[in-house]
Amino acid sequence: MLRSVAQRGGRVAVVLGTLMSLAGCSSSAPAPEQQPPAEDTATTQQSLPHRGCATVEPSADEKLEIEAALAHRVMAKRAVHSVNVPVYFHVINKGAGLANGDIPDSQITAQMDVLNAAYANTPFYFTLAGTDRTTNAAAFDLGEGTQAEKKMKRQLRQGGPEALNIYTANLQDGLLGWATFPSSYANKPRLDGVVMLYTSLPGGTAAPYNEGDTATHEVGHWLGLYHTFQGGCSAKGDSVSDTPPEKSPAFGCPVGRDTCAGGGVDPIYNFMDYTDDSCMNEFTPGQVALADSLTALYR
Repeated sequence: MLRSVAQRGGRVAVVLGTLMSLAGCSSSAPAPEQQPPAEDTATTQQSLPHRGCATVEPSADEKLEIEAALAHRVMAKRAVHSVNVPVYFHVINKGAGLANGDIPDSQITAQMDVLNAAYANTPFYFTLAGTDRTTNAAAFDLGEGTQAEKKMKRQLRQGGPEALNIYTANLQDGLLGWATFPSSYANKPRLDGVVMLYTSLPGGTAAPYNEGDTATHEVGHWLGLYHTFQGGCSAKGDSVSDTPPEKSPAFGCPVGRDTCAGGGVDPIYNFMDYTDDSCMNEFTPGQVALADSLTALYR
């Protein structure tokens, strides 16, 4: 998932995607609203990071595999906290000091705590397996899908399909982050992982996206989840039955927002929407089951 100054965005968590960016959305997801939240000014919006969405569509074979798995209820039902996810943090910076992207270990620890709190009622728990720091001014100002990103990942990624690699840098185009999806690991294992704006970690300066839930959202994609607004008001939506349909991304924390007739108010508190970090606080049982199934299948 990705975010922008005015919006949160992320890689569209298609049950099968690859990388996504905050700048736009895939053809299967609605475009983000262009207006900023009511409490923000246009000027502020241009300076803040945003969650946007755009994803490279999975192959036809990948889509068929996933749809077949879901149709036949190939759903893993692993116990809460039964799946250890080793996490490798790769800190890309342009020199010493927080202003240069060299985030301290204390922020990484806080980010791990946020992840484990967010996924407390799921099979997944996250253990810090290693941290490395790379000083590279060219790679620090990182663009999504660039050769610099690919080179960085090929040089730094550690572990197998079960390992979560998180890269922090100064992301370009106002993006907060992006992620790869489970089904893409087999064909592009070295590109697997989550990329985040370094100021989005807990205590960072990317308010209102500085409480650590950019990672929560992007890891949701890495585990196989779509955005809650995937497909708009269509019946299929995000392929999860217990998330109410949502026509478009929500920003800020618009309590009572209801953009689709029937099905209840929009899931603005869900980690897979685009609302502020302080507004997000839940995954549904259906999302947990889907992530469990897809990671069991592909990771």
